[in-house]
Amino acid sequence: MKIRVGYEMVYDFPQATPMLIVMGTHFTRASDVIVPDFLVTEPAVPITLYRDGFGNWCSRIVAPAGRMRLTADGIVNDSGKPDAIVPTAFQHAVEDLPAETIVYLLGSRYCETDRLSETAWRLFEKTLPGWARVQAICDFVHNHIAFDYLHARATMTAWDVYNEGKGVCRDYAHLAITFCRCMNIPARYCTGYLGDIGMPKPWADGDFAGWFEAYLGGAWHTFDARNNIPRIGRVLIAQGRDAADVPITQTFGPNTLLSFKVWTDEVDEGVALRPN
Repeated sequence: MKIRVGYEMVYDFPQATPMLIVMGTHFTRASDVIVPDFLVTEPAVPITLYRDGFGNWCSRIVAPAGRMRLTADGIVNDSGKPDAIVPTAFQHAVEDLPAETIVYLLGSRYCETDRLSETAWRLFEKTLPGWARVQAICDFVHNHIAFDYLHARATMTAWDVYNEGKGVCRDYAHLAITFCRCMNIPARYCTGYLGDIGMPKPWADGDFAGWFEAYLGGAWHTFDARNNIPRIGRVLIAQGRDAADVPITQTFGPNTLLSFKVWTDEVDEGVALRPN
C-alpha cells in the first residue's frame, strides 16, 4: 500500500521569528519513502537541518514578518498490516535493561511518575508483567479518558488528565507512558500520521496523532491507548520522552495560526505517484 502524507499550516507573524519544525517522515521509514515530504515555505527562506538528542530530523527557519505558509506533500510505502500484537513480549528487570532505554523510565515534563506511582501500583500490580500489563494500562486509560478537543491544552500533564478524565490523543499517550514507567517499563512518546485507513466512515478530519512505544522482549512495540485497537498506516515522525521533546512546531515569538490541514490517505494504485 502507498500512503500520501502531508500538511499545510499558515501563520501570521508580527515580526521576524525563529522557528523549529519537526514534521518530516522519521528516518527509520527512509526506505519506504517514494516522494519525500520535504518542507516548503512560502515565502521561501533558508532551512537548516539538524538531529536532536533523540535522533529526530528537525528544521530551523526564521519566519519573516507577515504571513508564512509551511507545507509538505509526500508518498510512503506501507505494509498495509495493522499494528503487531506480541503477547509473548516479556518485561525486563530494570537491571537488565539496555542503557539507552533508562531515560524512558524517568519522569518528564508531561509524565509525572512521582505523582502517579502509588496509583499505578494500586491499579496494575496484580497484572501479568510484560505485554499483558501494558495492554491493561491501555485498557484503563482508554476507558478513563473521554476524547474531547475542547479540553485540549498545552499545559495538560498525565496527572491532570488522570484527574480530569478528558483529553486528546497526546493525553492518552502521556498517561499510559507514565503508568508504564511507574511499573518499570520503558515507554516513549511518538508523534506521526495516522489516518482512518481500514476504518468505517465517516472519517474525521486529518490531524497529527500521538501514541507510544513500550520496550518489551528486547524491542520497542507500538501501543495506542486512544484507539486501543491495531491500526493500519501509522507513519512515524518523531520520538521523545513526551510531547515537549517533539512539538511539530516551536516558535520563539508571538504568532497566530491561521489555518491547519493534515492529510494521510491511501493512494489509488491506478493513478500517478507524484502528488498534486
